[in-house]
This record gives sequence, C-alpha cells and structure tokens, in this order.
Amino acid sequence: MDKRYVLPSRTYFNQVAIPQLYAECKAKVVNELENTEFYASTTDLWSSRTTEPYMSLTVHFVNANFELCSRCLQTAYFPSDHTRENIAMGLKECLANWENAVKDEQRIKRTTGLCKQLVAVFTHSWKKKAALKKAQQDLNLPQQSLVTECPTRWGSRQKMIGRVLEQSKALCQVLSEDRKTLHLVPTWQDTDVLESVNNALGPLQEFTDALSGEDYVSVSYLKPVLHLLRTATLAETDQDTNLTKEIKSRALYYIEEKYSDPVTQELLDITSFLDPRFKKSYISEENVPYIKDRVKMEMEQVAQKEQRACVTTHPMPLSAEEEPPSTSTKRKRSLGSFFKTKAVPASSTVQLEDTIKAELDNYLITPTIDGEQDPLAWWRVHNVNFPWLSKLARKYLCIPATSAPSERLFSASGNIVTCQRASLKPAKVDMLVFLAKNL
Repeated sequence: MDKRYVLPSRTYFNQVAIPQLYAECKAKVVNELENTEFYASTTDLWSSRTTEPYMSLTVHFVNANFELCSRCLQTAYFPSDHTRENIAMGLKECLANWENAVKDEQRIKRTTGLCKQLVAVFTHSWKKKAALKKAQQDLNLPQQSLVTECPTRWGSRQKMIGRVLEQSKALCQVLSEDRKTLHLVPTWQDTDVLESVNNALGPLQEFTDALSGEDYVSVSYLKPVLHLLRTATLAETDQDTNLTKEIKSRALYYIEEKYSDPVTQELLDITSFLDPRFKKSYISEENVPYIKDRVKMEMEQVAQKEQRACVTTHPMPLSAEEEPPSTSTKRKRSLGSFFKTKAVPASSTVQLEDTIKAELDNYLITPTIDGEQDPLAWWRVHNVNFPWLSKLARKYLCIPATSAPSERLFSASGNIVTCQRASLKPAKVDMLVFLAKNL
C-alpha cells in the first residue's frame, strides 16, 4: 500500500462524502420527478431503536420508456402526535389485516399461543435445534427452521402455523423426549384448529406477496383478485370445517368492506380497464359505459392540455389581416371591425372527439394479452397506436396496490439505525436511508 495514501476519517465521510453523494443522488431523483407528469405515493410511520418517531415517503411512477420506477423521497423525523390532523396517510394497508378475522376466536388464540411457545423453545435451545434437525433427517422432512410470528410482518402468523404443521411429526418426536416440554405437544384438537386456519389463510398469503411487489404493475390486479377470492379462494367447500368456513366468511366480509367505497371501486375499474390483460373482463356490465365515458373524458383533457401547450410553445403566425398596424401609418378602424371575431373551426373539437372515440374503440377490440405478460411492455410497443390512452396508463398503472414500499423502508432503516449507531441524527438518518434506497 502506498504510504502517501491517507485513509479517509470518520469526519470526512460524515461531513463530506455522504452529503456529497446525497446531493448527487437527490439531483438525479429531482430530475426524474421533473419529467414525471403522474405519480402515486405511500407513507407510513415507524420508531427507531431509540424510540424516535419517523415518517417515510415513497413515490412510484411510470417513466417515458414505460418502466415502473420507485423512489424514496424522505425519512423525516416526526415528533408530533400521531393524529389525523398531523398525519396525511396516503394509502391504508388492507391485505396485512386479513388475519384480523381470526383474532377474536378463543380456540385460535390458544392454539397460536401454543405455537409461539413451541417455536420459542426451539429458538432459544441449541440442543433442541440439533434434535429437531436429526428428527427431520430420520423422518425425511425438509430441514427448515421454525418461523416466529412478528406483528409487523405480513402473513407471519400463517407462515408460523404452516411450518409447525409441516414439521409436526419431528416436533412431536423431540418434545415427547423431554418431560419439561411434553405439555407443548399439540393435541388433535390443536392440529384441527391449525389446519383450519392454514386452509383458510394459506392461499391469501400468495396473493399478499404478489400484490406487495413494487417492481411490476400491481394495482390493476386488485379487481381480478377480489373476484377470484369471492368465487374460488374464499368460497366455502364441502371439505371445509366449520371453523374454516367461518374464517373464510369473516375474511371475505372484511376485504369487501375495505374496498366498498365508490371512489375506490371506480379507481380499481379504471386501472383494470387500462390493463391490456383484463380490460372489461372484471368490470360489471352496468359500470362499463360509465368507465368508458370517464376514460374518454380524461383522454380529452390530456389531449386538450397538450394542444394548449403546443400553441403556447409554437404560436401560430398572424395573417396579413391580423398583423398589427404599422407605427408609421395609422389606419382608422371601421365600424364593422368592432364586431369581427376570429373564426374558430367548428370541426376541430369534433375531430378530436372522433379521434379519441376511435382510439378507445380500437383498444377495446384489440385482443387481451396473456396474464403473465407485462402490461407496461405492451404499452411501450403500442404507444404510437394509442397516444392518449398510453398517457392514462402511465398515470394509473404506477399506483402500488399496498403500502409495502413504505414498510420496506422500515427494514432498510432498521439496518442503518442499529444498536451500535443509535446516536445518528435525524438528518443523517434521512440521508442514509435515501441513499440506501435510491443509489
């Protein structure tokens, strides 16, 4: 190593390197947002290890190349009271509360409590871990660790229950060998309850994971997912136990109530309409004419806005009759000139309406694409054919289906504000989280 090289000090990174890198990254994000016409946002609150409150903000948009982008804007120190007046919540999480439908059931409370105790035994004892691993090998079971329920982790209860059921034989074998843990062996009644809960909530976990992504379009999936939950996933079957049927019924009621607001339903219909995978498939027949009129109206607004922008940027040259009079020779105005108005072509508005109607009709007769294909890739190719509709696609398809992006900021923040770095100032936390998510 060159002896002339001086290692950068902590002060250099704290006062020079990080602020400089933050300024450069922030300039790039600002440049992206300046060229973005439509965006969606998520926000949420969290507390650091030192119990300091923060509020995070993320934005999501579709760029000119029809790529879904997600950016962290700020992790702000938020010491105010958490009231409605102080917090403007952008989005409310719904999928994370699917498990709320089973919280009041006493049998489920007792059984899940047993699972927590069982998991804690194998988590804190290396002997029990080794015994479990050997039992898994003897019984040809997957050698996987148990999952601990975390209140802030979506679906963690269902994952814990599913793992306990998967490893039930190995767990019973290990627990039965020790008199101190014999009482933790699940009874057949406990197993029935766990299976009922797992059968009801297991399929919901897959939907939760799929709708929580931020690297692909998710909001247009909500309408099809609600339809699938109503008709298949949460539909009662003859094989379901009474407890499973009750959980499914309460979960479905909770979900439908969360999305029952007319404004939310209209948003879901529009996003589904603009997705070439679905279009009108999941919109009720009586709502299709209204959604078409709403989309057509927004297309006209976008077209008129662009036309006004073009006129402002490139003004039309004046004709010979409209040229201002020369300062050298001043002509008297005739009486008829006071009643002269500029001729506005009546056909321009009609032509625009006809063009938009034709574009909308052509879009609807275009075949839908496969459900696994990327709708933004389709819009990137057909942007020329549907110029106004593609604008609306960029506006609506950037909306995330859940507030998971803000939740992910908490995980990144927890890796930054650790026990060894608990004295970080809020401004520095904001910079580090911003760089961690945007670099």
